[in-house]
Amino acid sequence: MIKVLVTDDEPLIRAGIKMILTSADDIEVVGEAGNGREAVELARAGRVDVVLLDIQMPVMDGLTALTELRKAVPQTNVLILTTFGEQQNVLRALTEGSAGFLLKDSAPGELIGAVRAAAAGDAYLSPGATRHVVDSLATGRHASRVEQARRRLAALTPREQEVLALLGEGLSNADAGARLHMSEATVKTYVSRILAKLGCENRVQAALLARDAGLGV
Repeated sequence: MIKVLVTDDEPLIRAGIKMILTSADDIEVVGEAGNGREAVELARAGRVDVVLLDIQMPVMDGLTALTELRKAVPQTNVLILTTFGEQQNVLRALTEGSAGFLLKDSAPGELIGAVRAAAAGDAYLSPGATRHVVDSLATGRHASRVEQARRRLAALTPREQEVLALLGEGLSNADAGARLHMSEATVKTYVSRILAKLGCENRVQAALLARDAGLGV
């Protein structure tokens, strides 16, 4: 059973998310928090597999809470809840170790799928926002960062670069496997190898590095 902590300062949003998640047989909402500080305290107090974390909250915002959660419960994956217009916050969250992000107006099935992916260590980037965020990152690239990213990617084999390019598009392991005519398990093995070679904490960071290098653009 996947244990989830829902964090948002709006009770109605928390209630809606909880209703959607509890409709899945393999997901249990074990707690709710109205701000980042409550989320950190609840995650420390008991086992939580995935924390859904809003960015804009009182007392402690989501980005500060993310930093605290990564220190206190590094085994817990954090999915950022966001809206369009918060791209820079999302980029910061991804580079600081978030498992991915999800738009608040996502379909119920996408919410459930994102939680399952995060719990499995298969970080999730909402297809509805991935391109927008990546484009925001690309427009702000500096030449030194591009060169640094390309040097790091030089350590990868051509096949590993192919897999990484698809991660940069926001594809799941299953979708990447279908594109490359590989099994999902094989893609997962490639992803693990890529993360180790690049020194990335998760696939989201690797995807952003790929975009910095212009891979697949």
